[in-house]
Amino acid sequence: MALPAVDGRQYVYRVDAPADALPADLFWDAWHCHDESALPRAWDVFDAAVIRRVD
Repeated sequence: MALPAVDGRQYVYRVDAPADALPADLFWDAWHCHDESALPRAWDVFDAAVIRRVD
């Protein structure tokens, strides 16, 4: 999952979840992980995220 941040960069997170997980749940997992770090704030807009499934 890639999240755009206020510094203009995209930060990528791997979210481990079951195959039937909802995209919004994946987004919030990654967003909260980013938000708890020292990185610049990520946009909390679901449509801004890029979600790709990795098998």
